[in-house]
Amino acid sequence: MSELVPGGNLALPGGVLTLRVPGPFDVSALVTDDGGRVRDDGDFVFYNQPAAPGARLGGEALTVDPAALRAGASRVTVVVSPAEPGIPLGRLPAPALLVTGPDGRPLARFTPPRPQHETVLLLAEIYRRGPVWKLRALGQGYADGLAGIARDFGVEVAEDTAGSAAAGADGADPVAGGFLRLVNSARAGAGSPPVVLDARLTAAARAHCGGMAERGRLGSEGADGISLYQRVTAGGYAYLPIGEHLVSGPRDAAEFVEYCLSGDRSRRTVRDPAFTEAGVACVTDGRSGTPYWTAVWAGPLTPAGLARTAAEVLALTNAERAAAGLPPLAGDPLLAGAAQAHSTDMVARAFYSHTSPDGSEPWHRAAAAGSTRRTVGENIACGQRSPAEVVRGWMDSPGHRANILKPAFTHLGVGFAGGGSAGTYWTQLFGA
Repeated sequence: MSELVPGGNLALPGGVLTLRVPGPFDVSALVTDDGGRVRDDGDFVFYNQPAAPGARLGGEALTVDPAALRAGASRVTVVVSPAEPGIPLGRLPAPALLVTGPDGRPLARFTPPRPQHETVLLLAEIYRRGPVWKLRALGQGYADGLAGIARDFGVEVAEDTAGSAAAGADGADPVAGGFLRLVNSARAGAGSPPVVLDARLTAAARAHCGGMAERGRLGSEGADGISLYQRVTAGGYAYLPIGEHLVSGPRDAAEFVEYCLSGDRSRRTVRDPAFTEAGVACVTDGRSGTPYWTAVWAGPLTPAGLARTAAEVLALTNAERAAAGLPPLAGDPLLAGAAQAHSTDMVARAFYSHTSPDGSEPWHRAAAAGSTRRTVGENIACGQRSPAEVVRGWMDSPGHRANILKPAFTHLGVGFAGGGSAGTYWTQLFGA
């Protein structure tokens, strides 16, 4: 049986899966397409509506048969909430997801970081990648209950006086709708394509807003130490470009977008053609009445996009070498594999160093990847949002610049990963 961590994945066998969360919890599920939106209210499976094609609730167990989901469905998001409405999850035992296969054999267990003030948790998702269905551990918290999750996935959930929830017709979020209309108008004026709303980005934005409102101040990390970028990746969104706006005070979407367009750097984010998807949320501090806003801008990570990014870093590096009269570096697939693995590892294990937690150094990682280069050097960076920005940062640092302009180096591998506390992690691995 696999023990999963947030963001961890597991390929699933065919057949009916059973998911259980023992304890004083209710389990729900949202059936969506690749864009993270439900088709209609029938895609919300919860205690008042316990069945949909391919998904059924029975007691504490949710059964999912991926092959029997409705046409176009590619994702089932599993949600857990307290059985007694309104109680923060932090007052209950830590929820643990147990997944068994069609033969009753345990497949995976996932215990997310212990929630605090959240009342709902996106626990995991079953999703299709090509012909294969996989399980991804999430652990994304919400402070405003099922209603907040429903809005972000495209379903209205109404709370009745007895505390039970009922699914309603697909409803538009006025905050998101106004935001999208205004930003796409600004993007059109700059010649950039429109963005679309993504439920996973909106979920991360809402959770982050809730944390800022609870603390009464802006910040890139919540009280739990989880960054906005970690919330995005924990929600199952792997990105290449990323941007954000964190603002307090605007009373509506129009004021928020006006603020985002008021400064040069902030305006560039709104208009950046690299962004194709966005999420937005607003949560008000109940003590002061101050609205807190988060907008997340991103483009999904694809193999082709990652390859283009690495190629651009290599080209910019070679331009610096050419300006210094040095020959260009050649791309090296083995060094690239080691560099990519290191960037990914820094995100997954939450560190930033040339020395991995297991003690391995750049030359160890290069050798483990199969490289026979006799001399190895490494540059790392975090937080930069583009190849141009990261190469310029390295060139402005004497030690990193020395690696880029070292005459003996002949080959280069480049790695990039999104997530962690800084948002982006870059690695250059040089060889000779």
